[in-house]
Amino acid sequence: MQFGIFTVGDVTTDPTTGRTPTEHERIKATVAIAKKAEEVGLDVVATGEHHNPPFIASAPTTTLAYIGAQTERIILSTATTLITTTDPVLIAENYAKLQHLTDGRVDLMMGRGNTGPVYPWFGKDIRDGIALAVENYALLHRLWREDVVDWQGRFRTPLQGFTSTPRPLDGVPPFVWHGSIRSPEIAEQAAYYGDGFFHNNIFWPMSHTKQMVSLYRRRFEHYGHGAADTAIVGLGGQVFMRPNSQDAIREFRPYFDVAPVYGHGPSLEEFMDQTPLTVGSPQQVIDRYAAMRHDVGDYQRQLFLMDHAGLPLDIVLEQLEILGTGVVPVLRKEMAIGRPEHVPDAPTHASLVAAAGGARDTTVHAEDDVTGRAAENAEDTETTAEAAR
Repeated sequence: MQFGIFTVGDVTTDPTTGRTPTEHERIKATVAIAKKAEEVGLDVVATGEHHNPPFIASAPTTTLAYIGAQTERIILSTATTLITTTDPVLIAENYAKLQHLTDGRVDLMMGRGNTGPVYPWFGKDIRDGIALAVENYALLHRLWREDVVDWQGRFRTPLQGFTSTPRPLDGVPPFVWHGSIRSPEIAEQAAYYGDGFFHNNIFWPMSHTKQMVSLYRRRFEHYGHGAADTAIVGLGGQVFMRPNSQDAIREFRPYFDVAPVYGHGPSLEEFMDQTPLTVGSPQQVIDRYAAMRHDVGDYQRQLFLMDHAGLPLDIVLEQLEILGTGVVPVLRKEMAIGRPEHVPDAPTHASLVAAAGGARDTTVHAEDDVTGRAAENAEDTETTAEAAR
């Protein structure tokens, strides 16, 4: 099972000091947090995608490539790739390039996003959100698997004889998770393709998470990808820890109360009761998260939000130390107890290459620089050249 962290990249005033970090500081902090995550033994670091203040999470491939150059092992992912407002051709190119640069240490999570105004910023209509997610991913799926694509849809100009470059590393596209908090259509989409389903349940009671994951598992089996309990599931979460639980609550409360995502709403105690947010001792975190598989089954990836709501960098790094050295090792053992052998691990580039029968070079050497179509053989090339003379 994979454990990691995700960030939404918010720029939030520290309510205990009144200081607001600059965008530069927050961007550099994201890199420091990712490097610390690898240092303490976590498996994944993921970044969201936002295009408005108070967030610095735009251009996720730039951020992940920079982190990739300074790390060796950790998987680089997205907590949301906006499949609705980003051209699927651009996604195909950018993440395949990132895949090559990081030697396959990349996957991504497709999502519609939770910021309504982002749609018109990129020339889209939020009322088309589901339709955009379905159509754009259908195109992306083909772009990574077919050398030459002819395509026509509703939301972008047609493609004729188009080749997305670079081709996926070793002939295997990055693994895709489909993230949704509340849309059953996205769980259905993940099941249809046999992709992963990520329920970022930091806002929701476990009863809702259980329903969404159960739907995905049933439909995964319906589409013939395997038994329901072999479907690939990921969950979100959030924790804040101190040796004494009351110290953790007292320290975290000011940050919770003004958090840009969930502040000014239910009390901290209500939110902890209704969602996976766990503020307390490391053992309380272990107990809470080890129990989640009783509701959703054995799953493959658990990501934690650690740097939200204005928490200063030094405290975030302390939290990562506790998570990586005191919590995750225990959770790994707990999650392994009674786990059926047929339940797969989270996909990695290596496992996907092995499942495909080995690595292959998919470089396209096009002879026609207009359409991108390669000549059928050398004889055709000579004929074309002769005709041109």
